[in-house]
Parts: sequence; structure tokens; C-alpha cells
Amino acid sequence: MKIKVLILNLLLTFFISISSFAEDKTSGFKFYTGTFDFSDEGAKSQIFGIQHQNHNLYRNTFFGEVSPVSGAMLTADNAVYLYSGIEANYKVGFLNITPSFAPGYYNQGDGKDLGHSLEFKSEVQLSFDLGDTTNLGMSYNHVSNASLGDKNPGANSYTFNFLKKF
Repeated sequence: MKIKVLILNLLLTFFISISSFAEDKTSGFKFYTGTFDFSDEGAKSQIFGIQHQNHNLYRNTFFGEVSPVSGAMLTADNAVYLYSGIEANYKVGFLNITPSFAPGYYNQGDGKDLGHSLEFKSEVQLSFDLGDTTNLGMSYNHVSNASLGDKNPGANSYTFNFLKKF
């Protein structure tokens, strides 16, 4: 329960702080919800998350447009994953394709034991623009410890995403 209160306080802090980004429209927050570990009936749980993106830090590389991301997700079973990594952005017509990779800290709470506190999240997101500052999409991700722990069950999740630039 304490973890949920902490995450809710962090979300409130994000909402309050977004007013400072209102003029430059370079920071974006992705809010998402879905199912954590949908492929494991015994460990399946609702997931909620927030991710920050700073468009001032985008760089054009031979991989495409790349930028850092950081975020947090919380399951209904009080599992928490805090992460920071990179994402690439590709536009194909009206569709945005966004693969990302982010190592992070995982605490199982009352949820699934993923085998280690260091986990890696690989994700692909498909979205489309609702305007200059808003995207709507869906993503699939896999969280795994790359066999760093004694066990490595991994978790597959899908989420619905709403991205807003401020």
C-alpha cells in the first residue's frame, strides 16, 4: 500500500510540474495502462505507468531519431519497475513506430518474482498523431533479467498509451 501512495504522489508531482513546460512543448509524458505478464495466467496483473521524454535531447543517428526516456510502472500486485533507457522514432505515413530499450530496478512487491532486481525492458510501440502534441497508441514489452538471476521467467505485457507534449 505504501508503494501505491508513493507512486500516486509521484504522478501528482508530474502533473503539477508540467505547467513549467507549457511554453516550449519539448517535454512529453506518456501515460499507459494494460496487462502485465498477460502470458502467465497465475501472474497476470493490471499495470499503470508514466514515462518522460525530452524532445530537446533527440538526436539523429544511423538508427533514426533517438532520445532518452525514463519512467515508472506499478502493477495491481504492488510490483514496481523504475527505468531509464533509449528509444528510436520512425514515422511511416500516419503511423509512428517506437522501439525502446531500458534497464531498470524491479521490486516484485506481491507480484511475480522475475529473479533479479536488475531487469531489462524491450518494447515496441505503434501510435498515431491526434495533433501536434498528442499521440495515441499500443505497445508490447518484455521484461527480463538476461539470466543474471538464478531464474529468468520474464514478463510479457501490452499497454494502451497516451502521449502528451507540454
